[in-house]
Amino acid sequence: MSVKAKYQAVLDLGQELAIKDGNVTEDNGVLKIKGEANTPYEKNILWDKIKEIGGQSPSDIKANITVSDNSIYHRHTVKRGESLSKIAKHYYGDPMKYKQIFAANTNILKNPDMIHPDQELVIPNL
Repeated sequence: MSVKAKYQAVLDLGQELAIKDGNVTEDNGVLKIKGEANTPYEKNILWDKIKEIGGQSPSDIKANITVSDNSIYHRHTVKRGESLSKIAKHYYGDPMKYKQIFAANTNILKNPDMIHPDQELVIPNL
């Protein structure tokens, strides 16, 4: 199996996330990928996928992923059935961090218990 085939799921995820300025080359059995993610969250999920496939310190891939907007962690579009605590658990692993999400979005939210599908929320850096 070629190293590119091994990491195809990473390349597919990069396309799904619309990574900008993407470049993929293979040199002597090492896959080199470069690109720009929109947010730190997107960069992190790319790295998580790389580690899932290649382990904690893979030697057959080199990735240079930059971030275009470090001022926030991510932007999240609310889906039906979500709550701020469910969103906080997804991004931070802690549902109680919903307070930080609410505080970052008081321009559009007046009550942490009232969010609506299709609202775009800022997920702040913690």
